[in-house]
Amino acid sequence: MTTAIEQVKEDHLRDLKEVLTENVLGFWFPRCIDDEHGGFITSYDRHGEFAGNGNKQIVTQARMVWLTARLAREGYGDEYRDIADDGFDFLVGSMWDEDNGGFVWEVERDGTTSKPNKHLYGQSFALYALSEYYRATEDDQAAGYAHELVEVMDEQAKDDEHGGYVEYFTPDWEPITEGQTYLENIEPDWSPKESGETVLDPTLKLTNTHLHLMEAFTTYQRAFDTDLGRQRLHELLNIVTNTVYRKQRGFCTDKHAPDWTPKLDDEDFRIVSYGHDLEGVWLAMEAADALDISSDLFTDLFETLWEYSLEHGYDEERGGFYFYGGFDEPASFRIKAWWVQAECMTSALRTYEHTGDEQYLDVFAETWEFIREYHVDEKYGEWHSGVDGTEPVGRKGAVYKAAYHNGRALLECIAALERL
Repeated sequence: MTTAIEQVKEDHLRDLKEVLTENVLGFWFPRCIDDEHGGFITSYDRHGEFAGNGNKQIVTQARMVWLTARLAREGYGDEYRDIADDGFDFLVGSMWDEDNGGFVWEVERDGTTSKPNKHLYGQSFALYALSEYYRATEDDQAAGYAHELVEVMDEQAKDDEHGGYVEYFTPDWEPITEGQTYLENIEPDWSPKESGETVLDPTLKLTNTHLHLMEAFTTYQRAFDTDLGRQRLHELLNIVTNTVYRKQRGFCTDKHAPDWTPKLDDEDFRIVSYGHDLEGVWLAMEAADALDISSDLFTDLFETLWEYSLEHGYDEERGGFYFYGGFDEPASFRIKAWWVQAECMTSALRTYEHTGDEQYLDVFAETWEFIREYHVDEKYGEWHSGVDGTEPVGRKGAVYKAAYHNGRALLECIAALERL
């Protein structure tokens, strides 16, 4: 008799591999490689045509270095090692601040700095990329930059009084306390234009930033196993699984004062991001594994976050997850973003692997089937940024949309199914 997991593997494993290689990687490479200036071009319309923005931002440049290094490490082809090498060279050659340490936020296509401020969200992805690149290459230069970045973040941004990290700085690491901060919009612009930047109190501490710092330190710890890395990863795991989790409500909040008091006075902050909560589940599993801590310690948290997101954010009819909603209410922003589907399907499969509860296996299969039918573009390649009902919206590539979320999700799900 065929078991449930055997049936899922039979139905979906080959398809996951084909979508990764043909649809996602086939869209981005070699299209995104900037042979003239180095780095990656990520601005594309829904037909895969260049959409006019050649600027290069640290988050997306680093994500693409991470992806190509991971592909090289897992044996997807020598060409990805070459692409990762070129991406690494651009990252450290054009975006590293030689005078002050750390990475600038954005440069023009030719590498001229256009936004020199430092944000820990950007530094987190740089550390993620450097650490994965070292795992793939054992390159001493990458190790040097990774260790120096950890040291400069520790010296300039670590909040020893309240825990976690101060997030936003001038180029010379002076904290910014007023004005505009460069951050990922939780609600992307689905128009043909690039996503904008959010104006927020720059003294806030964000779950999103600390979630990705945990992700980065997980890979840093696996690459280098340092005492400092272990200490910082322990603290970040505690923040993600405890500090930002509203224990009597069953979800996490994103915006916090410097002392981690949740900022709930603004109605726009009183929302639950299902994608971030469920992404945090599987990234916490990864962090615990890197620290040699049993994920069983967090099972109740994982199941509670899943229960809330399934009740309020899941589409029972078609599968897939909406973007966000108010506290204890059905989802209010009901476009299904590509990254939310990618992270939630990964989390579903990892939670099934952790618990053996087949409801998570069903959610994985239903979400993948939704992605396959509505997000994956068979004609032009890649995934649509969003799906509104059943209609695609948005672009194929933008400031924050490259091959990181869906590429990683496919890699992780393929690996999990092969383990299972």
